[in-house]
Amino acid sequence: MSNTYSVPVLFVPDLVVLPGMVVPIPLDDAAQATVDAARAGESGKLLVAPRLDDRYPTYGVIASIVQVGRIPGGGTAAVVKGEQRAHIGTGTSGPGAALWVEVTEVDAQPVTDEVKHLAAEYKQLVLAMLQRREAWQIIDAVNKLTDPSDLADTAGYSSWLTDEQKRRLLETPDVAERLTLLTEWTGEHIAETEVSDKIADDVRSGMEKQQKEFLLRQQLNAIRKELGEDEPDGADDYRGRVESADLPDNVREAALREVGKLERASDQSPETGWIRTWLDTVLDLPWSVRTDDSTDIKGARAILDADHHGLDDVKDRIVEYLAVRARRAERGLQVVGGRGSGAVMVLAGPPGVGKTSLGESVARALGRKFVRVALGGVRDEAEIRGHRRTYVGALPGRIVRAIGEAGSMNPVVLLDEIDKVGSDYRGDPAAALLEVLDPAQNHTFRDHYLDLDLDLSDVLFLATANVIENIPSALLDRMELVTIDGYTEDDKVAIARDFLLPRQADRAALTADEVTVADDALREIAANYTREPGVRQFERLLAKLLRKAATNLESGKAHAPVEIGESDLKEFIGRPRFTPESAERTAVPGVATGLAVTGMGGDVLFIEANSNAGEAGLKLTGQLGDVMKESAQIALSYVRAHADELGIDRAVLDKTIHVHVPAGAVPKDGPSAGVTMVTALVSMATGRKVRADVGMTGEVTLNGRVLPIGGVKQKLLAAQRNGLTTVFIPQRNEPDLDDVPAEVLDALEVRPMVDVAAIIEQALEPVEDAVHASAA
Repeated sequence: MSNTYSVPVLFVPDLVVLPGMVVPIPLDDAAQATVDAARAGESGKLLVAPRLDDRYPTYGVIASIVQVGRIPGGGTAAVVKGEQRAHIGTGTSGPGAALWVEVTEVDAQPVTDEVKHLAAEYKQLVLAMLQRREAWQIIDAVNKLTDPSDLADTAGYSSWLTDEQKRRLLETPDVAERLTLLTEWTGEHIAETEVSDKIADDVRSGMEKQQKEFLLRQQLNAIRKELGEDEPDGADDYRGRVESADLPDNVREAALREVGKLERASDQSPETGWIRTWLDTVLDLPWSVRTDDSTDIKGARAILDADHHGLDDVKDRIVEYLAVRARRAERGLQVVGGRGSGAVMVLAGPPGVGKTSLGESVARALGRKFVRVALGGVRDEAEIRGHRRTYVGALPGRIVRAIGEAGSMNPVVLLDEIDKVGSDYRGDPAAALLEVLDPAQNHTFRDHYLDLDLDLSDVLFLATANVIENIPSALLDRMELVTIDGYTEDDKVAIARDFLLPRQADRAALTADEVTVADDALREIAANYTREPGVRQFERLLAKLLRKAATNLESGKAHAPVEIGESDLKEFIGRPRFTPESAERTAVPGVATGLAVTGMGGDVLFIEANSNAGEAGLKLTGQLGDVMKESAQIALSYVRAHADELGIDRAVLDKTIHVHVPAGAVPKDGPSAGVTMVTALVSMATGRKVRADVGMTGEVTLNGRVLPIGGVKQKLLAAQRNGLTTVFIPQRNEPDLDDVPAEVLDALEVRPMVDVAAIIEQALEPVEDAVHASAA
């Protein structure tokens, strides 16, 4: 039965006392009054209860006073021992100045199997915790506890429990409930402790590893110092390298700032790697290195002539550049680090004419370093301007890398295949090239990786392209255009004799005494084995021819010297691949021979016209572009409008007109086939065949006017290669004939025209011949 009586109460603000605990309590005036009242009472007991801010406590501990005395500092404290959990009732009166309350002791509860099981589980957790802390004396004391309630109340000493949790234990008289709470809280704490200990172990092992590495590095540095081998990549070394390097002032300041960051950063910081790589890149660039240009104008021209046949436009431009540089040097007008001291040229022409190899010859003629930058297929703007340093694996752009490879600030940089640059989601490299190739801006070119001004104004940029239409207009405007239109037959023979044959003979291990190739054989290869503006296929055939000759010499089938003439070509390289086909194609009315320019140079273009029964209309085939389709519509409109003047029966034009351009797998576009389409339609409608030796080019209007076109030189070269003798061009293109080689003009009769009707009259066979042909 519960025992109820009155005792003075001692409120403790920062301490929770559970039964079985012995604790010292500092005494103020109120606490001293409570201790005095307890000592004066019959039982000598007092109630220790937690002081709560939000409510009145409901439970406390009946405690006895073990001792009262002074503590260091001059104060007084009482040592009390908790004995029994009690429920706090109402206040009551009592002797002294203390506050008295009526309390009811909480009776002991029977020990059930559940309570024993909970006590055993909690005891196991407590012992595990104490073992981790190596508190062996406390372990012995806990092992001696048998009463579950006493075991639970020892949690009052637990440092991992909060005051709120201890107050909850005080206010939980049920032993099973107390043990359940303690098991949950202690398990959570052990789990947290294990994680914390693991983290602490990891940190400790990392710190030990760092300390070990630091100690080893210090020892290694000391050993290197004793051997006279100081570490080459330390921050001090970088500072010395930067200060001793011949750098521009702004570059030196930026480099020293980065060295300062390197000195302040730890070796384990990823930033140190970025800074070291950036400093190495900056220090490797030839900031103050420039080669001296050759002043021997005649010698430079001789080098260019020795390396390449023809290409006079490019050679003249390089010699002019050298001459101006020499005169400026003589008069002390050198431009150092300023604008306009370099040059930017684009060499445009079909493949195989020597654009790429010309760059190296130009560098030799100028006495400069040469570096080639391949731009074909580049689609990432960062390839030109570089990546930001913060990206993993960041590098400077190709322009900066080219300067580093050249080892000077005024090399010849060949930007190969600039028309093959593309753009996608990674940016537009052609736009990034605008600053590089602008002589007014490139003296302060800024690469994203370097983030420093780089002077490119003294660099000679040579770009190569096959199709200038593929170059953005803004970029093309910044470059000086030099067109290389291909070689004539005489040029190819001379190139083969002077350049290709010696090179291929050397590769086949043949000498001039062992194999000779006659000029007529070379001319036959140029005329009927290859039809290309350049000489790349020509050189392959020569290589095949010489390999065959070497094989015959080695096998004993032939003896030196082997002389190869025109009649021997079939044996060595097979039958001719090309034969004149204009006569065969134009043997029927409705077929006209036009001239076109492609990325592979000039070529002939046959246009066929036919009429079929059906509804009046126009059908176009041959993969024609929009401009070429409009040219066909204009041509048909002109023919219909002038049918009477051209002698055409209008009934023919009221049928379905079909215009086809063979080589249907090849896309075609452009306005220059207009006169050819008109001629083919008139030929079809009148039954008069087009002369087999005639080719033509020009844009036509609805009124029949012939408008100028481009690529005259390439088209006339193609006409000569294909055996044509008469070519009609727009009269406004007549000045372009100045660029055409004399041997081509001698082989062709070029007729400038104003009106398409005149072309029709001269290109079609006479009416009498057409009538005789139809009668036959």
